[in-house]
Amino acid sequence: MKVAGLVPAAGRGERLGPGAPKALREVGGQPLLVHAVRALSAARTVSLVVVAAPEGDVASVRAMLAGVSGDAEVRVVAGGPTRQASVAAALEVLPADVDVVLVHDAARPLAPPELVDAVASAVDAGADAVVPGLAITDTVKQVDTAGRVERTVDRQHLRAVQTPQGFRREVLHRAHAAADPDDVATDDAGLVERIGGTVLVIPGSEEAFKVTRPLDLVLAEAVLARRRSAGNPR
Repeated sequence: MKVAGLVPAAGRGERLGPGAPKALREVGGQPLLVHAVRALSAARTVSLVVVAAPEGDVASVRAMLAGVSGDAEVRVVAGGPTRQASVAAALEVLPADVDVVLVHDAARPLAPPELVDAVASAVDAGADAVVPGLAITDTVKQVDTAGRVERTVDRQHLRAVQTPQGFRREVLHRAHAAADPDDVATDDAGLVERIGGTVLVIPGSEEAFKVTRPLDLVLAEAVLARRRSAGNPR
């Protein structure tokens, strides 16, 4: 199989507060985007990474990623106004011989390369779509618009889904072709579900957490420090 990774990185990430786009915020002295691209590039299965950057930052992002280590080729294209549009833009520039597509959030900068390979291998084994996920450990309650609890949700079958998410290329292409731009999905697996595709969940990684709030940056710094103390430079 030939595997490509797509990284939609054109969003602002308002919950992190004012400043640079979220993908360009730094942790461990480097932007989240650099860490995310390095994770894909370090994976055994990935040969190409396509980043969808903010339209005005394509040249600077291309320069930023020029020195990312790994065997994968890295390309940068202009993203769109939504995550969904950015993935579609990156999907359009893939070479014809790509069989498996991984979509990975720049906001999950510390996903281990082993997780990347596990997702790609599960798609290669025959799944339409594969997502890593972790069991929910908190009690989950459904509430109404006034905040009143309607019911406690059984968490036994719930999973908190992560990225990278993997797809057979033609399945992801069909899902995006059928997508409603006014009804934006929060992830690409959701688009596959809408066209009747089967999505397989495999075990995720605690280190593939999403950087959304300032406290998440602190956690990311701690994970990087632990890795470096163990001799892992990324």
